[in-house]
This record gives sequence, structure tokens and C-alpha cells, in this order.
Amino acid sequence: MARHNREGVGSDQHGFEYKVSYQPDWLRHVKVTRRLPSGRQSTMTLFRNPVEFRRRPPGERVRTRITCPDQEVDLEITVRGDQAGVTRCSVTCRVPAREGGGSDEVTFTLENDLPVSPESPR
Repeated sequence: MARHNREGVGSDQHGFEYKVSYQPDWLRHVKVTRRLPSGRQSTMTLFRNPVEFRRRPPGERVRTRITCPDQEVDLEITVRGDQAGVTRCSVTCRVPAREGGGSDEVTFTLENDLPVSPESPR
């Protein structure tokens, strides 16, 4: 039986706080990518799962939710079926620009690469 989602938090390049609801036996980390005013791209880890190994196989449906009211972000990704075959999901959102109105593009990348615990049931 899969375990219930856990809650985590993280900050992006501009200091905005995000909440992450994640399945502890599937998600390894979430990265956030933004374009800088110089035109360059900045990627950083928004959230890292504190466990080193998955204890159980994920359930048949894995949900990850990322929210940030200040950036008007509320997204949920669901992976069904063989989660081991899904190694990365990316979602790009438009968010209000920090200065000057308009909008910015932010990409969230979720990665599944948690190794199986030596003691976990197969």
C-alpha cells in the first residue's frame, strides 16, 4: 500500500515560497527554471525529498502539487500506471512579473529517481 503525501516547502530565485505536496516513494526533487533579465536561464532546486530511499513501491497513482499564492501558481501533476518508467515531468507556467507588469515564464521539473531501499518489499 502506498504512503500518503507529505508536505515540503522551498524558495525560488526571487525568494517566492512554494509548498510541495509529494508522494515520498516517488519524487526525488523539484527544480525551478526562470529567465533572468540578462536573458540567461537560472535553474535551482526548489525542493528535495529528505528520504534517501523509497520504502515501498508507489501506488497506482502518484500526485504532486505545487502552490505559490504570490505567483498565482497552483498545479497538480498525476502519474498513473508504471511510475518507474516516468523519470521526469516538466510544466511551464506564466506568472506575474516581479516588476513592471507583464508575465514571466517559470518551468517546474519533477524527477523520479529514488533508489529502492535494501529493506523495502519488492
